[in-house]
Amino acid sequence: MEIAFLLVAIAVTVLTVTAIAGRIGIAAPIPLILVGWVGSYLPGVPTIHLEPEVVLLGLLPPLLYAAALSTSLVDFNANRRPILLLSVGLVAFTTVGVAVVVHEILPEVGWAAAFAIGAVVAPPDAVAATAIGRRIGLPRRIVTILEGESLLNDATALVALRTAIAAAGTAGAMAPAWEVGVDFALAAGGGLVVGIAGFLLVAKMRKHVTDPVLDTGISLVVPFATFIAAEEIHASGVVAVVVAGLLLGHKAPILQTAQSRIAERMNWRTLAFMLENTVFLLIGLQAHWLVDDVRASTLPTGTIVGVCLATLVAVVVLRMAWVFPVRYLLIRPGPDPATGRPPPASYTFLIGWAGMRGVVTLAAAFIIPDTVPHREVLLMIAFTVVAGTLLLQGLSLGWLARRLNVPAPDPMDDALARATLLQQASKASHKVLAELKADDPYGVADLIRQRIEQRNFAAWERLGTTAGEESPAALYARVREEMIEAERRRVLEIRSTGSVPSEVVSDVLAMLDIEESMLDAAEQERADVEAERVRRPVGQACDHLLSTPLADPAGELECGACLAIGSRWVALRMCLACGEIGCCDSSPNRHASAHFHESTHPVMRSVEPGEDWRWCFVHHLTA
Repeated sequence: MEIAFLLVAIAVTVLTVTAIAGRIGIAAPIPLILVGWVGSYLPGVPTIHLEPEVVLLGLLPPLLYAAALSTSLVDFNANRRPILLLSVGLVAFTTVGVAVVVHEILPEVGWAAAFAIGAVVAPPDAVAATAIGRRIGLPRRIVTILEGESLLNDATALVALRTAIAAAGTAGAMAPAWEVGVDFALAAGGGLVVGIAGFLLVAKMRKHVTDPVLDTGISLVVPFATFIAAEEIHASGVVAVVVAGLLLGHKAPILQTAQSRIAERMNWRTLAFMLENTVFLLIGLQAHWLVDDVRASTLPTGTIVGVCLATLVAVVVLRMAWVFPVRYLLIRPGPDPATGRPPPASYTFLIGWAGMRGVVTLAAAFIIPDTVPHREVLLMIAFTVVAGTLLLQGLSLGWLARRLNVPAPDPMDDALARATLLQQASKASHKVLAELKADDPYGVADLIRQRIEQRNFAAWERLGTTAGEESPAALYARVREEMIEAERRRVLEIRSTGSVPSEVVSDVLAMLDIEESMLDAAEQERADVEAERVRRPVGQACDHLLSTPLADPAGELECGACLAIGSRWVALRMCLACGEIGCCDSSPNRHASAHFHESTHPVMRSVEPGEDWRWCFVHHLTA
């Protein structure tokens, strides 16, 4: 009962602190560590020791797998050079640098132990990078690089730690660099093979599995199975889990049914949310007993404080000393595809500053054997680095991003890209519909075309403004939500009579929930777009777009065709060939599209306030 009560108390604390952090607009890891730190000194709170086996086998695989599933393999591959420079090169550089600092202050620990603590504090944490980076709105490329680094750097650090511990246990010299390099190559290569094998096995199984519950159950086993299989052959379990997660996430639209993908996504989001936030609370709960152990040390207090602070400063400075000299390799000097401009030095600075450590660092420190001199001080060094980087860098990262004018992802760009992508998808679906040779006495094809058009119009409409008026899509959402609520009440009334089987009632309620959730998501997107009206050039370009420069309207911003028939419009578009202004496809009469069909002028632009994007009717592309 005591263990059950403790688990419930931890879960309640995590949920409460996370909810409060969200309300006041700060990342959850920082207050969770502080609450855990304070809680470790409260009477009645039991002493909790983070066992390395629990973290490295129980927490690390699912956290890495959840992060890998949601990481774009395309983006990961596009940024593989900076990711490898950070996850391998920087970890090795930091390990050596910290070892020199620790050995200079505490020569009695020996070089092997100094390298061990260097490997422990070298890797930033995937959970911290993702939780804080996305929360404060860092550019997506920075988040991708940090996330990719954090997914792989544990493998480098754990191989170096294993080598250092082996040397410490035999009281021998550290292995030469080439030998450590060979160990890492074998571990990484073995992990890669196990990860690919795990992916192929699960992919083959999923061809015969259509039950979402069974499919999700398989997904829950994958990270633990691949991790254990890799570790059993002395390969990197971290690499195996990451490779399997990246490949399965990338191939999910092909391998899984829609229901399975939705179920897996929601389950892993929930598990990752609880695990990652619990991890930060557990880090804080280690404070009390770590301090008590250090008090019993034979080393002077000043020396202990000095080596802890020196190591904290070292990991921050060494990261900066690495990222700036290799900036040419880390951030390519050419234009960034997302912005069309070379990434500024501020991006490099933020990548260097976002080196928060997490639970892997603390768990790895516990692997250091009890026979190592002053082990309690080495554990305190690890705790200081974890807490210090999360508090120092985690709290200041958002402020620095704002001071450096680093733009967050723009909802307007996302909405434009989404509308363009839906238009491209619709073009492919219309082609398939036209090729189908089926009897259609009921006008099903026309109904399908109408529903696709309505979906696309709603996507384009979110880009426009309506001068304070309610847009058609917003009106539809509001009215439909009220109708769904009435439908749900009626279904619940019928359920209470017991006249309809409960399974049927559950199916109907689930259908209403799915529709309402889609309306909520669309409404949130509209709210995000309205909150951010700053435009930046995005998207692809075709010959029509490249040869048609942006031009400003010369006359009144009104749709003359709508005025002539007494109609209203939602948003306005202008033909860049002749200057004709017409209403968008979300408007009742769609005069902009009608003008294209009459004139064949291919490119128009939005003339809504704050918008300057262009659209090619021929290729369905934006710029």
